[in-house]
Parts: sequence; C-alpha cells; structure tokens
Amino acid sequence: MKITDLIITANRNLWRNKGRSILTILAIFVGSGTILMTAGVNTGVNSYIDAQMAAFGGEDVAQVFKTSDGIFDFGGAFGGGAGEAPQEYDPNRAMANFEVITGEDLEEIAAIEGVRNVRPFRNVSTEYITSSLVDTKFVVSVQELPADSLNLSLASGRIVEDGEEAEILLNDNFVESLGFSSVEDAIGGIVRVAVQNSATGEIKEVPMTVVGVANFSMMSQGRNWINNTANDELYEAMTAGLPEVLRNQVFTVLFQIEDLDRTEEIREELRELGFAMMTTDDQVGAIKAVFDAITTVLIIFGAIALLAASMGIINTLFMAVQERTREIGLMRAMGLSKGKVFQLFSLEAIVLGFWGSVVGVAIAFAMGSLANFLASETFLSDLPGFTLVKFDVSNVVTVMLVVMFIAFLAGTLPARKASRQDPIDALRYE
Repeated sequence: MKITDLIITANRNLWRNKGRSILTILAIFVGSGTILMTAGVNTGVNSYIDAQMAAFGGEDVAQVFKTSDGIFDFGGAFGGGAGEAPQEYDPNRAMANFEVITGEDLEEIAAIEGVRNVRPFRNVSTEYITSSLVDTKFVVSVQELPADSLNLSLASGRIVEDGEEAEILLNDNFVESLGFSSVEDAIGGIVRVAVQNSATGEIKEVPMTVVGVANFSMMSQGRNWINNTANDELYEAMTAGLPEVLRNQVFTVLFQIEDLDRTEEIREELRELGFAMMTTDDQVGAIKAVFDAITTVLIIFGAIALLAASMGIINTLFMAVQERTREIGLMRAMGLSKGKVFQLFSLEAIVLGFWGSVVGVAIAFAMGSLANFLASETFLSDLPGFTLVKFDVSNVVTVMLVVMFIAFLAGTLPARKASRQDPIDALRYE
C-alpha cells in the first residue's frame, strides 16, 4: 500500500463519524487560531515599531548618564523593582542613581574613539504654549532636537537649526489650536512657550519662531522640537536667580556615534569610566519586550488549548480503533503489516491536525482582517500605516507543522494499539 493510498484512506476514514471529527477539529482550531492571532498581533506591532524607527532615524544618537557602577538601573532610580527592597538613602547621591557630570567628564566622553558632537543636555519643564492669535494656553512638551540624523515627517517648513534665533518645530495638532489657518500659515508665526522660574515661582514666556510643522509619529510622541537657542533661553528663564552651582549642573549628555558597529564597544568603554549609555534602539527594545511578554503569555494559553485538543484526538482515534476492530483484523489477515496499520492511524491523527490548523488559519485571517478594519476606523485612525494584525507566512507554516506534529504524537497510542491487534481475535470481535 503506497503512502498516497494511506493518506487517501486515512482522510476517508476520518469522515466516517463526521460529528466526532468536526468537534475534534474545532478543538484544534481554538488553539491554533489563538496562537496565530497572537503571533499576528506581535508581528504587526513590531513591524510598525521597526518602520517608525527606520523612518525616524536617530540610531546614532546616544544619551549618557553618570552612575556609580556604569549601569543605568531604572529600579534603583525610581524605588526598586517588584519584590526588591528600597535602597538606603545616601545624601551624596544626586537624582537617585544619577551623578553630576563635570567638565572633565565631558572631555573623557569626547576622547572616546567614534564619539562626536558631545554636548550637555539640559531638560526644561514647560508650563504652556500660546500665541497672540488666541487667548487660550495649552499644555506642551518641548525638547531640543538631538541630532540632524532624525528623519522627521514634515507637513510643512523645515526642521529647526542651530542659530541666534529661537526656533520651534510644531506638532501638527497644535496648528489649529494656536490660531493658524493651515500648516503653511503657521510657518513664520510666533508662539510663546512658558516656564516657571525655580527661584521665584514667576512664569516667564519665551517667544519662538515656527519654522516647520511635523506630522505625528509614535517615535516623536507628540513632542515639539526646538533648537539649542530656544532650549538655552527656556533653561535660563527657569533657573535665573538660582546659585551658579545649581544652574550649571548637568546630569545627561548627548552625543552621536560615528560608526554604529562600534556601539557596544563605546558602551563598554563608557561603563569602565562610570557612565551608562542608552540609545534609541535600547528604548525601542524596551517597548518590544513588553509586547513580546504579553504575546508569550497568550501563546501559552493557545498551547494549553492545543494540549486539551490532543486529548480529543486520542479519544477520537481510540474510539475509531474500537469501532473498526474487525476491519483491522481483516486488513491484517489480507497481509497488511503492523507498520502499515500504525501508519494508517497515525496519518488519521495528522489529517485531523491538518484540517484543524487549516480552519484555525482561515478563522485567524478572517478575524485579523476584521480587527484591522475596526482598529483603523477607531483607535488606530491617527496612526496611518499601523496594521494591527499582520500574518507572516513562516509563522503560519510553523504553526501548521507544529499542530500536525502534536496531533501525530497524540495519535501514537491509538495507532500502536491498532497495529498490535491479533488478526484472529480482531476478526472474532463483536
């Protein structure tokens, strides 16, 4: 009996009891469909993050912090992770586990091979943004543009440039609110960004010229980019009146990496000097890790469903062996070997897995298409190009093969029982 004949026979035998086979296939599809949908969401999210990262650029931008051990520890900085005891207070330790970066530190960083454009990063805390065209004030987040390697998606104008005049690149959702009729009309307009002076509590406004309007992207996170002059003016307004030693404190340094292949070497050199480095890839990697953890949990649930389905396969085939005992005896009496009988029932299990995975793929594709449509019309409407569920061919094939393999393993016991039937006893079976 050829393998093709065995497959045809196995598929035909499977549908002798349609109800039992259909219920088993449905149990398999729950597990395979869950795994495929979960993998699809993971692929869709990671693909969007990768696309945003590639479009955003800035892979060569690095932030550097000075720590006691050269390691950037979020847990230590913000109170410890889950199950960890809080760290003992140290009055000589500034900003949790961050230390002040001195002029000598800047020279050490700049001396590392492959590092360029080293400069202190002074973060400003803004109060609001407004313009002469409106009476309303709006909450705003601004940040100095860290490098010219960022590929910002512009609706109009240009990115900010270093110079004598304070410049701002507005996020597109501020244009209408600030009284501009269009993104083109905003170019050249004047807006005022306010900060609170740390010494007096007085609110001070810094005028800036709008040189561009940026489209929203996940990587920019709604920030409005400013040039170094605007950042310096905001910082001066925020710290005027404070002791000089406080005004000149630097906790973060930005630089660009000339050769990305040396990123890890530079990281290690900085660590030896007591600095911790964080790149854009590190931040994106943390986001991906969260989604990967969530999808792993959901895949485990799918695997549990497949395990339950394998019990159904065993039961289905054991029932088939019992119902077809005399038929097995007849096949053995006609010369069919034990191995062929084992293959026949093993193939029935594999066919069950095949049809279950096919139904799972079909349902997953249908649900994925529906989810993508609903998402694009609702909570993903402001994120063009974000496909929530994206199926990878290799994932689909892998899931189908794994399901068929699990079905084969589940079918080995019934197949072994069928192959060990004594022909004489089987023929006498009532």
